[in-house]
Amino acid sequence: MQQEIIDEKFFDYEAELEKALSHQTNEYLVIRAGRANPHILDKISIDYYGVPTPIKQMANITVQEARILCITVWDASQVKNVSKAIASSDIGITPSDDGKVIRLVFPQLNEERRREIVKQIKKIAEDTKITMRSARRDIMDDLKNMKKDAQISEDEFSSLETDVQKLLDKYCDKVDSTFNAKEKEILEI
Repeated sequence: MQQEIIDEKFFDYEAELEKALSHQTNEYLVIRAGRANPHILDKISIDYYGVPTPIKQMANITVQEARILCITVWDASQVKNVSKAIASSDIGITPSDDGKVIRLVFPQLNEERRREIVKQIKKIAEDTKITMRSARRDIMDDLKNMKKDAQISEDEFSSLETDVQKLLDKYCDKVDSTFNAKEKEILEI
């Protein structure tokens, strides 16, 4: 019975770590790195007949060239609304449209802007690690309570504590490798 409870706690712990890692990856997708990236539009919604609708649900988004994103809105009457929504968002790119297709031209990033973006992604990585350490603290509190209530022995607790730390280290390494890959992408000219 105790082993089932411990297994469930570890399952929940690993799910929390995976969720934090997934959040980091999703945050990195929307960061502009000087290349056309369709995911930069993921958080932008348009009021489409009274319903907030993401752009990707109402248009084809394609990468025309390395630094040009083309958005073909299926409902031509919404091209202006989509263009306005992109212009008023915080992505820092001014859209140009010809009435049918919206184009986003990603400018080449200068060195200063690249360094700012690296600081931003480093903060996201650190926040991810903080979330993971918080999940470790939660499972360790649960295990300490089980030890205090004599549900597990001191040796079992020590072994479980090592397992918890090993799992955290594994996920922190994944956070670092994701950060390093994104940093390399941003600093690449």
